[in-house]
Formats: sequence, structure tokens, C-alpha cells
Amino acid sequence: MDNGDVVKVLNALIDTCKDGELGFRAAAQQVSSQELKALFLSIANRCTSGHGELQALVQHVGGKADDHGTASEAIHRGWAGLKSMIGHVDDHAILSECERGEDVAKKRYREALAANLPPNVRVIVERQNQDVIANHDRIRDLRDAVSH
Repeated sequence: MDNGDVVKVLNALIDTCKDGELGFRAAAQQVSSQELKALFLSIANRCTSGHGELQALVQHVGGKADDHGTASEAIHRGWAGLKSMIGHVDDHAILSECERGEDVAKKRYREALAANLPPNVRVIVERQNQDVIANHDRIRDLRDAVSH
């Protein structure tokens, strides 16, 4: 895999991280539970750190890092559902939307890991992938524990 291909893979993950950050911040504003608010803000901050780490990798391989998520990316990620909810929004519905967003992130990281990434890049992408899986599973478990 040449550096241009590595940059494309990493920039797609940068967009995924930025969209996750925006989505989790939006979710934090909507939930009634202070525990969920704190969790979502913590995840949003980790997304911020993740995209910073990926941007540094892009620069390391000689590329130009994307510095934005896009509206179309956010829609694909599933966060648009949060913004489209009108009226009473309960924590269960927000957790469901967050889980959907993390499903998309998991898919994007799987796709990235299917590429022939250099070892120094792969180790970071694998670690971030494990974080995404852990976030997904925690959100799913919290959603299952919250009644409608």
C-alpha cells in the first residue's frame, strides 16, 4: 500500500472520529442522566484525541490530514437521527442512536484494518478499533438497562 492509500484510509477514520465527537457532544446535550452526559462527553473527548493521533500519522507519512467531518459523513454515521428527534427524547432513544453511530464506526475501522497498513499505523488503528468496540458494547449494555 503506498502512502497515498494510507492517507485515504486515515482521513476516512479522521472523519469518523470527528463525526463521533460531534455526535457524542450532541447526545450529551440531549440526555437527562448526568452519568450518561459525563460518559458521552468523555467519549467525545477520546474521539478528539483519536482524530489528532490520526492526523499526526497522516503528516508522518507525508500526507495532508482532513480537518473536517462532513454532513454526509455524519448522516452515514447515524448521528443525524439525534438531530431529527422532535419532542420528548428519552435516554433509551439517544443510546439507541449512539449505538447505531458506533455500528458505523466499527464498520469503518474493520474496513481500515482490512487494508495493508504499515505496522506503525496498524497498531494505532487496532487500538482505536478496540476503543470503538468497547464504546459500542458499553452503550448497548446501557441501552438495554434503560427502560423505555
